Amino acid sequence: MLRQAIQAFQGGNFDEADLIMQEVLQNDSNSADAVFELGLAYAKANKLLEASAVFSCLQFYKNNDVRIPYNLGLIHSLLGRHQLALEAYDLAHKIQPDDVEILINKGSTCNDIRKYDLALEILEKATQLRPDIPEAWSNIGIALNNLNLYQESIKAYNKAIELAPGYHEAWSNKSVPLNKLKRFSEAFEACDKALSLKPDYAEGWSNKGVTLNELKRYDEAIAHYDKALSLKPDYAEAWSNKGVTLHELQRYDEAIAHYDKALSLKPDIDWIFGDLLHTKMKICNWSGLAESLVDVYKKVGVREKIVNPFPLLALTDDALLHKKSSEIYVNSKYPSNPTLGSIPTSSKKEKIRIAYFSPDFRNHPVSFLTSELFEIHNRNKFEIIAFSLKRAPIGDEMNLRMRKGFDRFIDIENMSDREIAQLVRELEIDIAIDLAGLTQFSRTGIFSYRAAPIQVNWLGYPGTIGANFIDYIVADKTIIPEQDQKFYSEKVVTLPDTYIVDDSKRIASSRIFTKKECGLPENGFVFCCFNNDYKFNPNVLGGWSRVLLAVKNSVIWTSENNKFFRGNLLAEFESRGIDSNRIIFAPRVDLMTDHLARYSLADLFLDTYPYSAHTTAIDSLKAGVPVLTLLGRSFAGRVAASLLNVNGLPELVTNSQESYEALAIELAMNPKKLAEIKLKLANNRMTTPLFDTPLFTKNIEAAYIKMYERYQEGLEPDHIVIA
Repeated sequence: MLRQAIQAFQGGNFDEADLIMQEVLQNDSNSADAVFELGLAYAKANKLLEASAVFSCLQFYKNNDVRIPYNLGLIHSLLGRHQLALEAYDLAHKIQPDDVEILINKGSTCNDIRKYDLALEILEKATQLRPDIPEAWSNIGIALNNLNLYQESIKAYNKAIELAPGYHEAWSNKSVPLNKLKRFSEAFEACDKALSLKPDYAEGWSNKGVTLNELKRYDEAIAHYDKALSLKPDYAEAWSNKGVTLHELQRYDEAIAHYDKALSLKPDIDWIFGDLLHTKMKICNWSGLAESLVDVYKKVGVREKIVNPFPLLALTDDALLHKKSSEIYVNSKYPSNPTLGSIPTSSKKEKIRIAYFSPDFRNHPVSFLTSELFEIHNRNKFEIIAFSLKRAPIGDEMNLRMRKGFDRFIDIENMSDREIAQLVRELEIDIAIDLAGLTQFSRTGIFSYRAAPIQVNWLGYPGTIGANFIDYIVADKTIIPEQDQKFYSEKVVTLPDTYIVDDSKRIASSRIFTKKECGLPENGFVFCCFNNDYKFNPNVLGGWSRVLLAVKNSVIWTSENNKFFRGNLLAEFESRGIDSNRIIFAPRVDLMTDHLARYSLADLFLDTYPYSAHTTAIDSLKAGVPVLTLLGRSFAGRVAASLLNVNGLPELVTNSQESYEALAIELAMNPKKLAEIKLKLANNRMTTPLFDTPLFTKNIEAAYIKMYERYQEGLEPDHIVIA
């Protein structure tokens, strides 16, 4: 009968095999050992489905034999049935409560399903029973790393290595928290040690590739990922890691292929679906976009780690979804970390100490806007300190200006988040301003330690950070109307006029551009849009195409962004009936002042939706070119509207796609009306608050004083309105 059961298994007839085995066991309980050996034989032959069927049947007849649920747990884990594995380990644990192997495997399974707190609890119990098992300490290292307890994670790996110096997995995994702490040379050493112990260890090659990527040694990183994939072609993380590096090299088509491959191997790999979508948006590859957005809505709704918050800003105008996405991301990567303890309330100071944190103290839009603010802050009331998260290229002019504009300028790129937070506390910073939010090169982890008693989200990220340790977000009444405050985890500071600042010294160069040298028609109407590539989408292009079809002698003037963007954008326009000759690309110029100078060749700036123009809208208005925008429902989609309102041009803010297109056509075909708007813009530029940097400085300083006074009075953060 056992032979019949084996034949049924081999034929894939599991139900029939199960019935035969049950009959065997009912007729002769002594056959249980033979059935057990059958299960082991299947497991050793990697026939895991057969093995799981054998052990599942067997456990009803040998319910006190710890070997059966233990082996069943191992098999379920190998099959990716993690919940079933936990149930099997629980049965085994009830039979033999002090079996360390059961605890270690259960803890490892908890790591696999990202229940890191539970894994840590189980594994620490195992080490209390048997402190000499290296696997337990290595799994503790994994749990601690994923709980962002990097120092503690390294200690756990060191304990595993102390017990087993040849434990190559522990050496390789140790590089992960070392990278997080910016200890790259030690991470290299750990990976090299792992590879010296096991040269064909794919995970070691991939982990070293991650370190190389952190150091921007991209070609070397790719070579290491390729080595990992040659050893383990189905290694999803290596495919996704290589995709990240290819993205940094702007090899977007290859990055997309690698993200796709990673997801085909492991559909639930964290954040990669969002990275894939964002990369496709950057090159105007909109295939499957509608279906992808349905997936995003569904999975963010159930709090899956599917998309980083930043790409979502350009994919949907749903402010609630933005908030949920930020909360998922921050709670996963940067949960509130109390290890530095609370900050004792200090006595009121003569000067409030303000620290600005940014990776962009260089030739970058954030610095183009803020440089004058830092220079003219009231030094009688404030001390102004810069924490530079990323070193600027040598000789960067904006960086040189920034260094002079602050009272202190501190480079912190190679420090860990914890070390920076500790330094911020030692310097007794009162208000920490995060100018990066959840953008590339940001360091949200610094603020998770509660680096300063007051922590503020301003300017760099147009949305909520979703963290309970960021107290305020700076906005204005257009950006965040009172009824929308519920979509932000921070308390809203509403500035008068506008939340955004500009450098009044930033003006166009004296260079005179001609339409001919820019490839523009001498007599045609020039629409322009110099927004980033990922802000373009099918709805935007559909609207613009209808406008171009109505305005026969018009062209669109835009940035080339990247080579893939150019080709795909032209193809998208042509598919909508627009001749590619009507799409004019502006090559990059070395000087921002020259870019401002050539703006004047345009007649009307057409904004994107749902992610509107920000710095590009300021540039356009500064150059005297009106901006036409569609009012969004989220922070990112309301910035251009805020700028137009404060500049006295609310008539250029539309509320529907139809009215947006109609007004674009009307302004292009009614020269008198457009001339009146341009004249109004020119007159208002000198009198409205948008370009009045000293006025903005007073407004934001008033906000800082309000925040500080509340803190000194022992009051919790609350919404603040500056009159």
